[in-house]
Amino acid sequence: MIQTGQSVGPYLVLGPLGEGGMGTVFRARDTRLDREVALKMLPPEFAAQADRLARFRQEALAIASLNHPNVATIYGFEEPSPGTLLLVLEKVDGLSLAERL
Repeated sequence: MIQTGQSVGPYLVLGPLGEGGMGTVFRARDTRLDREVALKMLPPEFAAQADRLARFRQEALAIASLNHPNVATIYGFEEPSPGTLLLVLEKVDGLSLAERL
């Protein structure tokens, strides 16, 4: 599991943002471009399951196909090490959906 202060590829993990059915989202610093990003990590046990891996890739493709002010931009779909899959997303400040509702 990723820990605060750990580097994952060029990303320095700053802390957790949330967790859902398809993974955990972390606040991180992209050390190459010196900006904050959100990293969505597919749990390693899911990366070994073809159906979960396909859903994660489909999520990346769906986000990449959208260009809307209310949808976070995807910066990348990466595998910094075997079995570690990440979506690198725009970090958007504000209320969570649960807080907003």
